Amino acid sequence: MPLISYIISQTKLPETSVKNTVQLLNEDATIPFISRYRKERTGNLDEVQIGDIVKYKEQFEALEKRKTAILKAIEEQGALTPELKQKIEALQDLTALEDLYLPFKKSRKTKADTARQNGLEPLAKIIMSQNATDVESLAYKYIKGDIASAEDALEGARHIIAEWINERTDVRNNIRQQLERFAMIATKVVKSKSEDDNAQKFRDYFDWEESLSRIPSHRLLAILRAESEGFIKFKIAIDDDTALSKIEDRILRSNNECSQHIQMAIQDAYKRLLLPSLSNEALQNAKTKADEAAISVFAKNLKQLLLGSPLGEKRILAIDPGFRSGCKVVCLDAQGGLLYNETIYPHPPKNDTIGAIKKISSLTEAYQIEAIAIGNGTASRETEAFIRKIRFKNDIQVFVVSEAGASIYSASKIARDEFPNYDVTVRGSVSIGRRLQDPLAELVKIDAKSIGVGQYQHDVDQTKLQKELDIVVESCVNAVGVNLNTASASLLSYVSGIGPKLAENIVKYRDEHGAFSSRSAIKKVPRLGDKAFEQGAGFLRVKSIKNPLDDSAVHPESYAIVEKMAKDLGQNVSDLIGNKTELQKLNLQNYCTDSVGLPTLQDIIRELEKPGLDIREQAKVFTFNQNIKTISDVQEGQLLPGIVNNVTNFGAFVDIGIKESGLIHVSNLSDTFVSDVNAHVSLHQQVIVKVLDVDIPRKRIQLKLHK
Repeated sequence: MPLISYIISQTKLPETSVKNTVQLLNEDATIPFISRYRKERTGNLDEVQIGDIVKYKEQFEALEKRKTAILKAIEEQGALTPELKQKIEALQDLTALEDLYLPFKKSRKTKADTARQNGLEPLAKIIMSQNATDVESLAYKYIKGDIASAEDALEGARHIIAEWINERTDVRNNIRQQLERFAMIATKVVKSKSEDDNAQKFRDYFDWEESLSRIPSHRLLAILRAESEGFIKFKIAIDDDTALSKIEDRILRSNNECSQHIQMAIQDAYKRLLLPSLSNEALQNAKTKADEAAISVFAKNLKQLLLGSPLGEKRILAIDPGFRSGCKVVCLDAQGGLLYNETIYPHPPKNDTIGAIKKISSLTEAYQIEAIAIGNGTASRETEAFIRKIRFKNDIQVFVVSEAGASIYSASKIARDEFPNYDVTVRGSVSIGRRLQDPLAELVKIDAKSIGVGQYQHDVDQTKLQKELDIVVESCVNAVGVNLNTASASLLSYVSGIGPKLAENIVKYRDEHGAFSSRSAIKKVPRLGDKAFEQGAGFLRVKSIKNPLDDSAVHPESYAIVEKMAKDLGQNVSDLIGNKTELQKLNLQNYCTDSVGLPTLQDIIRELEKPGLDIREQAKVFTFNQNIKTISDVQEGQLLPGIVNNVTNFGAFVDIGIKESGLIHVSNLSDTFVSDVNAHVSLHQQVIVKVLDVDIPRKRIQLKLHK
């Protein structure tokens, strides 16, 4: 089956759309570029659909690569027949391909190999024919060398038969079906570890049994982590008698001495070869599904986090709060540049509240501060209460900002390069302030896995996780657009077609030659060719006096169309920007060509109506209940304001202003069945919750979403 047919069979998308998208991908076009600027060629496919094409394209190519390797390996063994080659080439399933390759795949010497070397394969064939009447007498003929008795000969023959049974595709598929439908995963605590403090978080799984096909992803990942840390042991099991019976039904044709030996071989094949191999395969399949579910949760959370509400270009005073070590204070300009840093000590043990108030008051005036950002770590609530006591001359908004990953950034090479003369505490405070200005621009500098907005993200396939998170970051960055003259190299590296090396070249060129005056000026950057410009230009923004389109999502390849529109209306291009009345006079059919159709033209009109519109909402001030300072203040029945700080498949965690986040279990999100937590809450959403239960010893708070 050719590539296009394979993708269509998996996605059910139109052939023309698939064919053109694959062609664009082969031309090194990116998903954001294709979905935004090549709608006519793809049939208006969105990023998700194009992402599916990419996935199945890679899957097909991996399958073809494996086929080539297997064909080569079998050919080197001198065992490749035309029929076998045809079978291999026709397969479209990796599991079936590996089953077919199994008889030729010998990584180590098996018991059956030893038996064959001892000349016992003819005896095995006689037994498998199920016609012989005196098998033991026949076995005496094979006594020689390492075979000292008839029983040794029969045992060796059974090893060969067991291997034949193990290699039968129908038998393997039958066991697979039973594992898929009926497998149970059962756990037992390791008694010597049961009282370990670290084991207590897994105590729900000290004695647990559940269907492998129905176990939720978070539970399976928790069990696997508990097992890897040595707190529990688990096994995958099905009904052995049923499984053996089904194998016998497929193989046994008589009831004689031969069948007795075959039964013994079946039991050996099942316990030694089939069950260990296929139960491990079933577990890996379950783990793959759990990984996909966990990665999906992480990806959704990351997208919501990256598209969090920015305050915009405001002058910020940012505080990384602390007690003994003090509160690290920085002042930032509207573009996030560091203007000043200081440490204040408003809390115990120094309690220099008066001095801290004077310092904050003078800084807000000196640097014309418009907003204050406070990290949500240690001493956050106390620092917020302290700041709110200050009477500022101007109206200054106060925000509590997530610190997740800030320490990772502050110790990173990116931070050291940005602030070589400052320590990690200053860099962390800068990151907190910049997150308020623009969460996306700051968070792209941090390894997404360190942000902590997923479930068991360190237990899933790290390659798949990284790939999915990179796709999410790329999608978010290009959906928002990037200011070419202020963006960091980290942010620019995610722009379609740019990448890390070109991003560094852009920043270096900008530092040496000053701000870019237009989009086209980026072509002067070393090693940035026409392809990179085509892919990235539409996602870059330049506040250009010469051409207002440079600060829009209109691609330079479409500037001529806008100029024609303006000319037809007797206007300048700048007169069309935001002029909905004039734009509605246009008949878009007049501007359609072989390569530009209505989807692109409609996008152009929408962009001209609201050029550079940020798809994100603006940041809003949020205030926690000031009477709740520790978990001891939380009482059953209370209604509390909170912010969703993590979403998982089993519920959402909510920050209610104290160290411990509360959990809204999936069953408490709605009075009706909830299949998708994200349909009810999203990351950083401001909510009202009702306290259902407070477990102080275990530091757990159960909440219900209050409508």
